[in-house]
Amino acid sequence: MAVVHRARYTVAEGVSRSVVIKRVRDPYALDPAFVRMFLNEARISMGLSHGNIVQVFDFGQEEGEYFLAMEWVDGQPLSKVLKRLKLKGMAHLPAPLAVQLMVEVCKGLHHAHTRRDEEGRSLGLVHRDVSPDNVLVSYEGEVKLTDFGIAKAQWAGRQDTDAGVVRGKFLYLSPEQTRAEALDARSDVYTAGVVLFELLTGRRPAEGDQAAVMERIATGDLTPPHAHVPDLDPSLGALVTRALALRRDDRFTSAEDFQRALAEWLAYRAPLFPASTLRHLMGWLFEAELKLAGQPPRIPESFLRQVAVWTGEGGPGGMDEPERASAVHRAHAEAFPEEHVPGA
Repeated sequence: MAVVHRARYTVAEGVSRSVVIKRVRDPYALDPAFVRMFLNEARISMGLSHGNIVQVFDFGQEEGEYFLAMEWVDGQPLSKVLKRLKLKGMAHLPAPLAVQLMVEVCKGLHHAHTRRDEEGRSLGLVHRDVSPDNVLVSYEGEVKLTDFGIAKAQWAGRQDTDAGVVRGKFLYLSPEQTRAEALDARSDVYTAGVVLFELLTGRRPAEGDQAAVMERIATGDLTPPHAHVPDLDPSLGALVTRALALRRDDRFTSAEDFQRALAEWLAYRAPLFPASTLRHLMGWLFEAELKLAGQPPRIPESFLRQVAVWTGEGGPGGMDEPERASAVHRAHAEAFPEEHVPGA
């Protein structure tokens, strides 16, 4: 569909930066619908400038091929992070780390949702495809939202890209997406909730074949997070459940509201959780890749001791997945006890 290359982008004479060049390849270059989606991504992304969104520097046409020049993120998609976690013996992320990561995603979403045109009118932008494939995590622990290819802005033109057409990955659709209804920012809040559910449990709230999953999403027949992780903090489970409410009016009103609620949970339940943990996790998960690139990570012994608890190697052996999941959350509770929580 699209070919991606790493390149140097010259900003001015003697000034360049590392970028990703994304171009449309045959036969998609001859498909008007695909080209329209590609150009839509370019128009939308060029107007977004935020630390939690992959920046697009330039787009155009060269020798008949459309291209985008995008920010190079030295890291991995969240989907690959989750796969590598399981290979390393972790069913899911520790709760504070999952929440930290989702706070950053929500910041990027809120920026996109609140963009205005030059006359001050809301663009009404909705990403519509928030999923682990479209969240990049750098080796330094930065979190960036990408791929606005099927995003919808009010000025984007064709109405069939909004109501009447289902777009996005079916496991991460909102109820209104399954019904091909017009969307607003609360649809992205829902799909962000699905991603958070997966980070916390290693599962999705609705699983199965496409027809079954879409039916469950459309009717609100979701598995609660504590069914997979019984020791999940109830207050955090309540935030996930609210984000996944069937009715839009019952969800957080915006990505910013969701972000604030998650940040408050983090401040209350894990005030001492190190902000550097995501960076160390990336170094631990992708140590081989970083060494090959000549960037061996520096991983503190304290982090490795915590990993041993998360993976079950620091305690009784032979734990199955539910036992290991519970151990992760117990370890978090022991590391950040109630007496360290302001106001507790």
